[in-house]
Amino acid sequence: MATYAIGDIHGALKALQQLLERVNPQSEDQLIFLGDLVDGWSESAQTIDFVMKLSRDIPCIFIKGNHDVFCENWLTKGEKSTVWQKHGGRATINSYRMYSVEQKQRHIDFFSRMPLYHIDEENRLFVHAGFTSMHGPNKEQYKSMFTWDRTLWEMAMVADASISIDSTAYPKRLKHFNEIYIGHTPTQSFGGEKPMHKMNVWNVDTGAAFKGKLSAIEVGTENVWQSDEAWILYPDEKGRN
Repeated sequence: MATYAIGDIHGALKALQQLLERVNPQSEDQLIFLGDLVDGWSESAQTIDFVMKLSRDIPCIFIKGNHDVFCENWLTKGEKSTVWQKHGGRATINSYRMYSVEQKQRHIDFFSRMPLYHIDEENRLFVHAGFTSMHGPNKEQYKSMFTWDRTLWEMAMVADASISIDSTAYPKRLKHFNEIYIGHTPTQSFGGEKPMHKMNVWNVDTGAAFKGKLSAIEVGTENVWQSDEAWILYPDEKGRN
């Protein structure tokens, strides 16, 4: 059985479908989505439909991202902040235009079931953004850190890669897990077009929200698959190009 971690989709259903064609996961495999399934390109609602159906055939875990929280809050409470609308929310609202109350309720149920993080049997952590507690995610006082934190990745970026994990100098937050897989912070911000590996952290967000590709990595290996650039798959959406 192979496990694949998939980065931030941001409503780019065409990129997800293309990526899965290239990965070709089997029914005995597992897919772990690292959050931000929605907000960005025009097919957010349709992306949720697709992954719900996909999970009937292939075991899937859907980690909750900050944009998933935004969408859930809009669906359940009618919240639509200006910040959210400027960062993909308008496209998400439009994607639900023809959806019935019953269809929206199924999506609300889907969002409500999304965990904030997942730890597998090999002591690998999967989380959208990060966590701030030195004692691990189960001691995190601020649950929003799981969907918003960037300091864990920034710390991994600047840490001395020559330090052994057994050393007292190794960042304490990172010592809790054999590996950590995250999304949230596009690798392009650090000059990377593919998933980046720093210390024991893998960043799988390769900027599909904008001009990057959607990526999947086989957990426990360095095997990577990518879609084409998302903007090429949505040529008529010039506002995001």
